[in-house]
Amino acid sequence: MNERIDEPIFVISVAAKMIGVHAQTLRYYERAGLVDPSRSDGNRRYYSQRDLERLKQIKTLIDDLGVNLAGAEIALKLMDKIEKLEDSMSQMRYQLNMLESRSNPRALGDGTNSTQF
Repeated sequence: MNERIDEPIFVISVAAKMIGVHAQTLRYYERAGLVDPSRSDGNRRYYSQRDLERLKQIKTLIDDLGVNLAGAEIALKLMDKIEKLEDSMSQMRYQLNMLESRSNPRALGDGTNSTQF
């Protein structure tokens, strides 16, 4: 996983401008629990690239799709859950392929023993 995506680098004014909302809107989203930016020792908010992606999702849900704040929260939780399930499936596929290759070493080279999901 790329660690830079989680690096807190954007102050609230820059993040707000990048997303196309007011800084107060970002504070509101934070109070609602939709985003959790990092804080400096001086309690200044810093947003990561991952935070910006989440904010873009929130903005799309609310502005473009007409979802209210509670609906956006539910949608984001479901998207997070889907992402975790996809990661788990990917790990299981890898483990399954490793087990299959141990039981049939030729399958690794010719692709005849690949499993489709």
